Amino acid sequence: MATKLYVGNLPYSVTQQGLQEKFSAYGEVTSVSVITDRDTGQNKGFAFVEMSSSSEAQKAIDGLNGADMGGRGMKVNEAKPQAPRDNNRSGGGGFGGGRSGGGGGGRW
Repeated sequence: MATKLYVGNLPYSVTQQGLQEKFSAYGEVTSVSVITDRDTGQNKGFAFVEMSSSSEAQKAIDGLNGADMGGRGMKVNEAKPQAPRDNNRSGGGGFGGGRSGGGGGGRW
């Protein structure tokens, strides 16, 4: 069964291909996802790498946690399941209300 790993403290220049090559030394990589900011497209400095088995994932953790990548020590551990999101939040914008009747001379 595939195991997903969290990879943090990455340089902003990291690529999916670069991570694929680095993790492939420890087993079969089934997917790589570098996380980017949805507004700017800028790399956020972390990624998820999925290994084909838990034993290969553990080898990657043992071999790469703390290893240098682009001058930074990577943090590699097993990814935790994503917490469910509350889709019923009522955050955000208020309503604009009506036009005020004062001060504009009455002309629109």
